Amino acid sequence: MTRRGQALSVLIVSTLAFTVCFMVWMMFGVIGIPIKKALNLNATEFGLLTATPVLTGSLIRVPLGIWTDRYGGRIVMAILMAITVPAIWLMAYATAYWHFLVIGLFVGLAGGSFSVGTPYVARWFPKANQGFAMGVYGAGNSGAAVNKFVAPALVVAFGWTMVPQVYAAIMLGTLVLFWLFSHSDPAHRVPSNTRFSDQLKMLKEPKVLKYCQYYSIVFGGYVALSLWMVQYYVGEFGLDIRAAALLAACFSLPGGVLRAVGGWLSDKYGAHSVTWWVLWVSWICLFLLSYPQTDLTILTTEGPKTFHIGLNVYGFTGLMFLLGIAWAFGKASVFKYISDDYPTNIGTVSGIVGLAGGMGGFVLPILFGVLMDLTGVRSSAFMLMYGVVWVSLIWMYWTEVRRTEVMGRNATEFALKG
Repeated sequence: MTRRGQALSVLIVSTLAFTVCFMVWMMFGVIGIPIKKALNLNATEFGLLTATPVLTGSLIRVPLGIWTDRYGGRIVMAILMAITVPAIWLMAYATAYWHFLVIGLFVGLAGGSFSVGTPYVARWFPKANQGFAMGVYGAGNSGAAVNKFVAPALVVAFGWTMVPQVYAAIMLGTLVLFWLFSHSDPAHRVPSNTRFSDQLKMLKEPKVLKYCQYYSIVFGGYVALSLWMVQYYVGEFGLDIRAAALLAACFSLPGGVLRAVGGWLSDKYGAHSVTWWVLWVSWICLFLLSYPQTDLTILTTEGPKTFHIGLNVYGFTGLMFLLGIAWAFGKASVFKYISDDYPTNIGTVSGIVGLAGGMGGFVLPILFGVLMDLTGVRSSAFMLMYGVVWVSLIWMYWTEVRRTEVMGRNATEFALKG
C-alpha cells in the first residue's frame, strides 16, 4: 500500500474507533434512565452515575498523549480498546449502585482515545492537511449521537442489560478492524520527556486558563448535556426513551460532525472571531433554555387571567440544535487559539486544555443533579451553563475585545489574525 493509502486507512479506522469509544463513553446517558428507576436514584446520584466514566476518560488523557509519542498510536489505541471490553461486558451484571460507579471508571478509559488518535492521525499527513485530518477524526464525537440511536432500541427490545453486551461486542469487532487496517511508522515515535507536573505549570499562563474556561463550555458542556438530555426530555416533556433519544441526537450529532467545519472557519476568520460569536450564540440559546415552564396569573378588569410561558418540545429542540452547532465550531476554534499562540508547545497546552474540558464534562452533570434536587427546576441545568458562558464573555471582552479596533483599516486585519 502506498504512503497515501496507508494514511487514509489510518484516518478511516481511527475515526471509526474514536466514534465507537465515544459511543461507549456516553452509554450511561441512555441506560442510566432504567438504572435510575431500578435503584430509585435521586438527581444528584444520577448525575454522579453518568459523570463517573467522564472522570477517568479525562484524567487519562495526559498520560495517553505522552505514551502515544513514546510508543506509537497504533499500539496504545489497541491496548486502550482491549482493556475496556471486559469492563463494558461486566456492566450487564452490575446490581448495586457502587458496582456501576466502579465499573464505570474502567469503561471511562475509552474517553481517553481522543488524546491517542489526534497525534497518531496527524503525523500521517503533511502539515497543510493536518487540520483537516484532525477535524475528520474529531468528528468521532458524533458517537454520542450514535449511542442515542442504538441504545434506546436495545433497551426497548431486550432491556438495558443488552446494551453493554452489544457494545462490548462492537468494541471487540472495532479493535480487530483497527488492528488489521491501521499502520505503524517508527519515525512517528518521538522521545517524550514531558511530565504531568510540567503540563500543570502551564496553568500559570493567563491565556491557558482562559482557553481552559472556553473548552470547559464547548466540550465539557457538550459531554454533560449529551449525558443529561435524554432523561431531561423524558421528565420535562413526558416522552418515551426512544423519542427522547432521537430528539437529543439533534444536539449531539451536529455537535460532533461539524467540528471540521469549525476548523475551516477558524482558519479563515481567526479563532477570536469564531469563539466570540460562539459564546454569544450560546448566551442567547442558554438564556431561552433557562426559562422554566411558568404559569403567570394577571389581575385584569375582567378578573384573573392565566398565561403559560415556556418552550414546547419543538422550540426546545431547535435551540439545542443551534447550541450543538455553535459548540462544534467552538471546539475547533479553541484548538486554533492554541496552535496560534503556542506553536512550539501545542502538545503540552492542548493536553491541559483537553483535561479541563473533560473535567467540565465530569463536574457539570453532578451539579445539574444537585441543582435539580435543591430547586426542583429542571431548567436549572441551563441556568448554570448560562452563568458559565457569562464568565467567558466577560473574560474575553476584557482580555481581547477591548483591544480590538472595530473601525478603520486595521480592524479586518486584527480579526483575521484572531
